[in-house]
Amino acid sequence: MNTSSINWGRKLVIGVPFIWLIALFLVPFLIVFKISISESDGIQFKDLFSYAEGIVQIKIKLSNYLFIFGDDLYIKTYLSSLTYAFITTVICLVIGYPFAYFMARSPAQWRPALMMLVMLPFWTSFLLRIYAWRGLLDDNGVINDVLLWLGLISDPIKMMHTPFSLTIGMVYAYLPFMILPLYSNLVKMDVRLLEAAADLGSRPLTAFWKVTVPLSKSGIIAGSMLVFIPCVGEYVIPELLGGPQTLMIGRVLWDEFFSNNDWAMASAVATLMILIIIVPLALFNKQQVHAAAKEAGRA
Repeated sequence: MNTSSINWGRKLVIGVPFIWLIALFLVPFLIVFKISISESDGIQFKDLFSYAEGIVQIKIKLSNYLFIFGDDLYIKTYLSSLTYAFITTVICLVIGYPFAYFMARSPAQWRPALMMLVMLPFWTSFLLRIYAWRGLLDDNGVINDVLLWLGLISDPIKMMHTPFSLTIGMVYAYLPFMILPLYSNLVKMDVRLLEAAADLGSRPLTAFWKVTVPLSKSGIIAGSMLVFIPCVGEYVIPELLGGPQTLMIGRVLWDEFFSNNDWAMASAVATLMILIIIVPLALFNKQQVHAAAKEAGRA
């Protein structure tokens, strides 16, 4: 195989994902951004650029963004979404890491069955799985009925439409997205490194913290991103399990689009939400590239 064919093959492998991202992310994002800064006559959005008599005019409407930054409700909603997404990510990591570690260290013949158990919830509709939690957490739900029958409580515990119910639903829904990247990373780790650490006098907990955790860093980052990013814009779980005090940006987007029918404001809210997620990821990725380049230079 000649060099030119190899180069074309590399360009194809790299180019296909870029085309996919441009067609399904960048283009829709630019359309939403255009709507957010365009004037409207009530029926359709006007063009940003106009030309008449040799004069080019650029009309950009920034009032939607100024209103968002000046309204405490939107700011609190963004902070609430980020907070719940962060809490969900941390809880998923605390629960998912031991489970992934157990799967990776289990006998090889058990791993497919354990993997199937992790993926089993995906065989049922996401909406049905979340709605089922209403029957568990409601005032007259299964959990309260059992606690009342056992005599552990005298009155039903308020769990539905609270931050607790929202967090439970988010953790339940996104826990597999944390476990799978961690498992794929841990199962490839060379266990002889732990044996070497033990031979050098390291205790199991110390070896785990100084050997296993650093080697699983990429799995932790991948799992955290897979959980955090969709949690920020989640709509179904806050709608079904959350309450007024758990307002998140996904619900605000729905209200702006379909209740208020204000597409320009909704597009501005969506644009800011995407930037809040994408910009830190881009900066983090840049830092990782520089760190890898430094490590390669030292080697």
